[in-house]
Amino acid sequence: MRHPIDWAEIERQCRAILPARGVVAARQELLAYDCDGLTLKRHQPPLVVLPETTEQVSAVVRLCHQQGVPFVARGSGTGLSGGAVAETAALVIATSRMRSILDLDLANRRITVQPGVINSWVTRAVCGEGYYYAPDPSSQVVCSIGGNVAENSGGVHCLKYGVTSNHVLELEVVLPDGSVTRLGSGLAETPELDLRGVFIGSEGTLGLATAITLRLLRTPQSVAVMLVDFTAMESAGEAVRTVTAAGVLPAGMEIMDNFTINAVNDLFGRDEYPRDAAAVLLIELDGQEGEVAAALELAESLCLQAGARSVRRATDPEDRALLWKGRKSAFAAVGRITPTYYVQDGVVPRSALPRVLAAIEALGRQYGLPVANVFHAGDGNLHPLILYRADEPDVAHRVQELGADILRLCIAAGGSITGEHGVGSDKRCYLDLMFAPDDLATMTLVRQAFDPQGLANPGKIFPTPSSCGESTRRRAELGSGRPDWGPVELF
Repeated sequence: MRHPIDWAEIERQCRAILPARGVVAARQELLAYDCDGLTLKRHQPPLVVLPETTEQVSAVVRLCHQQGVPFVARGSGTGLSGGAVAETAALVIATSRMRSILDLDLANRRITVQPGVINSWVTRAVCGEGYYYAPDPSSQVVCSIGGNVAENSGGVHCLKYGVTSNHVLELEVVLPDGSVTRLGSGLAETPELDLRGVFIGSEGTLGLATAITLRLLRTPQSVAVMLVDFTAMESAGEAVRTVTAAGVLPAGMEIMDNFTINAVNDLFGRDEYPRDAAAVLLIELDGQEGEVAAALELAESLCLQAGARSVRRATDPEDRALLWKGRKSAFAAVGRITPTYYVQDGVVPRSALPRVLAAIEALGRQYGLPVANVFHAGDGNLHPLILYRADEPDVAHRVQELGADILRLCIAAGGSITGEHGVGSDKRCYLDLMFAPDDLATMTLVRQAFDPQGLANPGKIFPTPSSCGESTRRRAELGSGRPDWGPVELF
């Protein structure tokens, strides 16, 4: 049993380690750290520190190790699973001031950055030389590379180019005892145990990354974007299936439903997308000019066969950016109409998209809560936005139950409870829908190997009796209540 923590003493020692204004202790200032992008759950931490170097992070974590103080790593706070929130009394280590580019090696197509560097800054730093960084979450203008590593974030272009783990070559990591190590070798493929891959997506439970070496890609010769609109969401889903089945590999495929279309148009103050469309599908194709031209023709033909009403093409950089702007602004546009919403993050096989989307719509009616859909259609990563009024009685419970039912649908379709937002605290009680007890026990052993004291982001990811009760009952519920859809075709 841990002894009570003397937070005044921890604050004093942190002030001795960090520069001026590197410690946040005033109650009104701590409010900025009481949640991440998941605003449904709030927990104000007792203390926040803002280190600027690896040495400072190491010293703070070593102090936590010596004093038995739990700690939570935090980047820009844009995560959507409660992963960067201190549910229990814990020190929050925010890396938002670690924003330096440490090394640029264009000859080997690599860049090394601190964790607080914003995602879009990486491409901005190298685009003039004809390079870019592929992973691009919708929040890329505000989310940090350190947070992307913690969650193994994806984005629009993950369909063709993969998620964060496919683009991280090496990590400098402060382990939970304060020691500093390196994971990975700076090479794309190495024969040793892939501890780099183990760390990426571990959601702050294995330590903190303080320097991250990223892989850069050459800017493609040709890029084209198609905006395809449909009178039925099922037709849009069918277009995704047929285009990918034909061997076309777009850089990205994104769908927005009618609610989101109109929210974006209202945000822009003009009708960028057709207001009466049930869904719009954005398809980006890139590569050599001849390759892109041929893929455009085939993709357009297949979309029309699937029921598309019209197709709009854009090859000029400004026109392409305009088409993507609405997708990138979708969450903000919905938030302008309904400031309170809850985003889920399930994954299903592409072939299951039409029926899963229909089932989500039916669940929304059942719970009396509207659901907006905007998602990475190419890899089946759904982002249903459950809209609600915070002043409605018992609404938080209904919202979370609807979210849980959506995750059950994804599992029943042969999918996953998360594609890129992580498990955090939000979905830990559903992890055993996917994994057997032996699987969870093995994962826990890995965590204990890195962090025997359990100080790094305690209580996150794994279900426990204190957080979830008898969570194994959920597996039994799934077995008895699984929709009878028959065989589900996987990717």
